[in-house]
Amino acid sequence: MLNRVVLVGRFVKDPILRYTPEGLAVTSFTIAVNRTFTNQHGEREADFLNCVVWKKKAENVANFCRQGSLVGIDGKLQSRSYEDQTGKRVYVTEVVCESVQFLEPRSNNNGGDTSLNGSNQLSNQNRNDDQFKNSGGPIDTHDDGLPF
Repeated sequence: MLNRVVLVGRFVKDPILRYTPEGLAVTSFTIAVNRTFTNQHGEREADFLNCVVWKKKAENVANFCRQGSLVGIDGKLQSRSYEDQTGKRVYVTEVVCESVQFLEPRSNNNGGDTSLNGSNQLSNQNRNDDQFKNSGGPIDTHDDGLPF
């Protein structure tokens, strides 16, 4: 059997972080995933998919994602049911996320990068561009500076 879901979409609204009575963090959210085709009016439609993530990943999602954040999700589809306050049986189908990847940097109000690694990518890029500007010669590289 195989139950694997891979999605790329944007948060419809801010995620909601809660804790179970046992102290486990759980975050629920909805993402909008564009369909690959347009409808008969030429408009692109989207599917709105409910997602849930647990433990430390739940806290990270709640802290770093907001409405409009672009994320990649890897997980499984799960169905469950419960009785609501009126005694009616409610069925829920959701994506239980095993991995949530933040696909764009989160900017603060000053326009700076506040991504998880804490680096300012724009400043690093400018610094790298300057070191190769107008040199015209060979680039000095050392094996200890290569990532592989």
